[in-house]
Amino acid sequence: MRDDEKKFDRWKFQRYMEDYLRSIASVDESVGEVLDFLKENGLDKNTIVIYTSDQGFYLGEHGLFDKRFMYEEALRTPLVIKYPDEIRSGSNSNLMVQNLDIAPTLLDIAGVQIPDDMQGESLRKTWKGNPTEWRDAIYYHYYEKSFGATPHYGIRTERYKLMHFYDEIDAWELYDLEKDPSEMKNLIEAEEYREQLKKLREKLSALKKKYKDDTID
Repeated sequence: MRDDEKKFDRWKFQRYMEDYLRSIASVDESVGEVLDFLKENGLDKNTIVIYTSDQGFYLGEHGLFDKRFMYEEALRTPLVIKYPDEIRSGSNSNLMVQNLDIAPTLLDIAGVQIPDDMQGESLRKTWKGNPTEWRDAIYYHYYEKSFGATPHYGIRTERYKLMHFYDEIDAWELYDLEKDPSEMKNLIEAEEYREQLKKLREKLSALKKKYKDDTID
C-alpha cells in the first residue's frame, strides 16, 4: 500500500471515530433531556425508561466497522431500564437477555397477557431475583449480503460461541470466551473441544427449531 493510501485510510478512520463520538455525545445529551423533562413534570416515578440499541458497534476490532457480524463487539448491546417501582437504582444482571424480551416485559408490567407466539421472556424475572429458569444461550442469524457482510448464524452461551458462515463461503468458528474474550483463536478444529462442540451443535439445532428458523439446514 502506498503512503498516500495509508494516509487516506488513517484520515477516514479518524473521521469515522469523530462522527461516532459525536453521535454518542448527542445521544447522551438527548437522554438527559428526556430524564430532566420527566423529573420536572413529576413523571419520573411512574414512567418506565428503556435505553437500548439494535446491536453493538465495531471501531476497528477484527478489522471491521459498523455491525452485523456476530463477534462480541456487535453482539453485545446496551440495555438500561429505569423503573423505580421495581428496579433498585444501580442494580445489574449478567443474565443473557435479548431485545425480543422488551415487548413481553412491557405487557407483563401492564398486566396484559403475553401472547404464546411471542418468542421473548419478561425481564421482570431477572430483577425480582435470580430466576431458576432462564435461557442459557442466545441465537443469532444475519441473513443479508450487504455492507460486505456474509450471512451467518450461531449460538452464544455464557462461555462459548459457535458460528456458521454460509452462502458464498462455508465456514465454522468456535471460541472459548473465557480464555479468548477477543475471539482471536478459532477452535473449530481443536481436539480438546470436540465434546463441547458436539453439545453446542445440538443446542444450536434446538434453538433454530425453537425460533422456527428453517432458512438453512
